[in-house]
Amino acid sequence: MPWTARLALFAAFFALGVVLLGAYTRLSDAGLGCPDWPGCYGHLAVPQAEHEVARAQQAFPERPLDAPKAWKEMIHRYFAGTLGLFILVLAAGAVAARRHDPRQPVALPVFLLALVVFQALLGMWTVTWLLKPVVVMAHLLGGLSVLALLWWYGLRHGRLLAAPGDTAARTRLRGPALAALAVLALQIALGGWTSANYAALACTDFPTCGGQWWPEMDFSEAFVLWRGLGINYEFGVLDSAARKAIHVTHRLGAVAALLVVGWAAVAALRQGGDRLLARTGAVVLGLLLVQVSLGIANVVFSLPLPVAVAHNGGAALLLLGVVTLNHVART
Repeated sequence: MPWTARLALFAAFFALGVVLLGAYTRLSDAGLGCPDWPGCYGHLAVPQAEHEVARAQQAFPERPLDAPKAWKEMIHRYFAGTLGLFILVLAAGAVAARRHDPRQPVALPVFLLALVVFQALLGMWTVTWLLKPVVVMAHLLGGLSVLALLWWYGLRHGRLLAAPGDTAARTRLRGPALAALAVLALQIALGGWTSANYAALACTDFPTCGGQWWPEMDFSEAFVLWRGLGINYEFGVLDSAARKAIHVTHRLGAVAALLVVGWAAVAALRQGGDRLLARTGAVVLGLLLVQVSLGIANVVFSLPLPVAVAHNGGAALLLLGVVTLNHVART
């Protein structure tokens, strides 16, 4: 396996950790633990000395220093910066290797480098624009895109899971696998919008919402992407009807994802003559059922932090599973 493929796979596992750290930071309300960027109250680490804390309080009187939250935010930034360095080495190594091996793929590593730079900008805007929901959602999607593309590059360039199989069955599965990826991406975006607008507990019962199958909802306000700058979105700005509209839409998206991703997984699972394809389908189906269960548990148990973080991690793992299914279908 080329060293660039090994690095991409290692970076993918590291990126999964960064995604989980980001989810933990956001869900523990530490997204504004440091009100500036890239430092924290003007320092590269959280201020600790008395004079540093005093200067921090003076510089940001509207945001008193909360050291535990600030450390959560900074640790996430440290890990995200390290991931960026891995991707920089990957892109530089791919370009250098191309001089000796014309088969060395370069476009995807270079695109990943550009994407991670844009992801850093989104991280900055998340703080400086006070948790604007469209930026928070885009930051989540960017992180998961980096994760998925690193995984795809490692699989393709490293020629992993490339065992021969039923070519006709794999060709037939390409459409369902691609549809599953598209629907899952849309559902992840809806999940990010739900979290960014603090709508996860807009409905506290399941399967109904406030005891109704179709409660009073305000869709006109629920999906306004841009409301201008200078608004602090911490803990949300929408009323109950708008948050319910977001929550119910996310539930409907979960049903669509269950049907489409489940259809692709079962279609793969039924190809018993192709063991790799069938096993990949089984893994995707298992991850899908776990993810749906975690989503229901979030509502029933009022969003406990471990379950909420696991729900984010489940989305990331399910995404990797569907990406793998697409890879196998094209091998």
